[in-house]
Amino acid sequence: MLQLIVNRCLQGLLTLVLASIIIFAATEILPGDVAEAILGQNRNDAAALEALREELGLNRPAIVRYFDWFFGILQGDLGVSLSTDRPIADMMSGRIWNTARLAIMTACVAIPLALILGLISAIRAGGVLDKSLAVTTLSLIAVPEFFIGLGLMTIFAVELKWLGANANIRPYYDFGRIVHAMALPVMTLGFAVLAHMLRMTRASVINIFTSPYIEMAVLKGIPKRRIVMRHALPNALSPIFAVIALNLAYMVSGVIIVETIFAVPGLSRLLIDGVALRDIPLIQACAMLFGAVYIIVNLLADIFSIIFNPRLRFPK
Repeated sequence: MLQLIVNRCLQGLLTLVLASIIIFAATEILPGDVAEAILGQNRNDAAALEALREELGLNRPAIVRYFDWFFGILQGDLGVSLSTDRPIADMMSGRIWNTARLAIMTACVAIPLALILGLISAIRAGGVLDKSLAVTTLSLIAVPEFFIGLGLMTIFAVELKWLGANANIRPYYDFGRIVHAMALPVMTLGFAVLAHMLRMTRASVINIFTSPYIEMAVLKGIPKRRIVMRHALPNALSPIFAVIALNLAYMVSGVIIVETIFAVPGLSRLLIDGVALRDIPLIQACAMLFGAVYIIVNLLADIFSIIFNPRLRFPK
């Protein structure tokens, strides 16, 4: 088991290096000149343009600039924003908690609800509740997030006036006001990720139900609840962990629409601002952080799958 975990960690590290190469190369091939974009109306001044390129290191070979950037990230130096001339780490530090808070609150609601409803749906497969959940989850998967968000905003913020449409949390907000402000974005993001986790939980548990040892447990008269919790669920956790990991990573890096609709000053909006201003170091830092989140979360999911699944711990 330890060897499997070490192998997964090495694969994650290699993936992170490859992701950094792809991110740097993708930003390098973007059309236009960063120096010209910064100078604006003065871009026709050849001397100023050359001096700025020299200052930014754009005249150096791309491979040299990549290694400087990558080793700087390893040392915690994310660079300086071209649009604000501020350290990118300082800009991101004020945004990380906003995105993390949205992801944590959504996960605390969506993950337990998805597991419970998925287990109930699997136990009562083919029943009215199972069919109702199937239709509901397929509908949620098919509907875009912006439609769900705008619909919830129209109902609860505009018509009923129960909740606020602006989720920009102030430092002096107490817990109650934070929950009130974050309710709509959490509901929108929760609906987006709940369906995938619920369907995967149901499919995994039903697949385990067809195993011979489950059939033997049923023939022995073991209560169905014990069969599910003691025998079926532990062996179904591997794909469930995988889909939870993907959705957790999505809650951090893929919430651009949710953060935009509800004015959440998070990392995704910071990335969009960087793209609009052609702030290459900011784009690279945000993309690298999102890639690292995906890799780390999926690595943790693999490790938990190994720990909790006997078939992975003892493959022979």
